[in-house]
Amino acid sequence: QVQLVESGGGSVQAGGSLRLSCTASGRTFSDYSMGWFRQAPGKEREFVAAITWSAITHYVAPVKGRFTISRDNAKNTVDLQMTSLKPEDTAVYYCAAARGKRYSAMYYNTGGNYDYWGQGTQVTVSS
Repeated sequence: QVQLVESGGGSVQAGGSLRLSCTASGRTFSDYSMGWFRQAPGKEREFVAAITWSAITHYVAPVKGRFTISRDNAKNTVDLQMTSLKPEDTAVYYCAAARGKRYSAMYYNTGGNYDYWGQGTQVTVSS
């Protein structure tokens, strides 16, 4: 069992930055691939970024060049550094962990392939 706790959400103006962090319980964090998803009001949950167990990263197109995902296996954390934030980035952001090991980016884009989820943290970007 893995428990995930997100932190770092908040409110910023457009163009600002936020850093989200997700701390995982358990002793096998390095075996998991980690992802960030988001869900805006009235919209479906969407993939944002992932970092595999082998540190390969994947991003959804709208955040490429603005968001950076990273992990620290010694601390059991995965971070999402968000810069140049836009109002359309406003959403609840969720951290997720996947046990499966795949090389396809599509695998990590799919929420159903993740086994554990955090409670979410709100990010609000005002114009």
